[in-house]
Amino acid sequence: MLTTSNGEPALGERLKLLMASLPEGDTTVGNVVDTLGMHGLLLLTIMLTLVFLIPVSIPGVSTVFGAVILLIALARLTGRPLWLPSFVSKRPVAAKKLRDALALSLVWVQRFERISRHGRLPRLVRSRATQITANLGLVLGAVLLMAPLGMVPFSNTLPALGLMGLSIGLLQQDGVMVLLGHLANLLSMIYFAALLGGGAAAMQWLVG
Repeated sequence: MLTTSNGEPALGERLKLLMASLPEGDTTVGNVVDTLGMHGLLLLTIMLTLVFLIPVSIPGVSTVFGAVILLIALARLTGRPLWLPSFVSKRPVAAKKLRDALALSLVWVQRFERISRHGRLPRLVRSRATQITANLGLVLGAVLLMAPLGMVPFSNTLPALGLMGLSIGLLQQDGVMVLLGHLANLLSMIYFAALLGGGAAAMQWLVG
């Protein structure tokens, strides 16, 4: 098994173990959280964002997974256990399709592993203020992921990249990855603003 410099399993290896623990057949968001949550909320966040980094569509997932990530971020901010409302917890998920999508998207994890290093720019991850800022970045990324623009190219991918960068950065204590996560959030907001501005201009042209 591949390991990091501190002897822990590499991120990709940990994700493979978690994927193997998913149940067969259909499951629910609550069951996925119960199965994976014990391994850490940040690792669970990475799992939930992976499906948005490849061209595999699972209808309705961005809203539901975004809501779970938002609750994870709020739990981290408040220091309280993760809570899920029943309508989210009972949301059905095809475990096989989820597992297949995660398996395909592991290539992104391997890419992040190649550029992630434990302990880089520690000032961006180790202080109370930077931890709060990073967790607020997770909140922002989750809200952006939940935006009703799933059919627009990159509208899920950019927020997912931000969430993954922040999660890996916090998990690996890598300030560079945290910085890249914040940058991806910024690019997402710029992209969404451009979409809204372009839509407004098009409507004005049509009615004018």
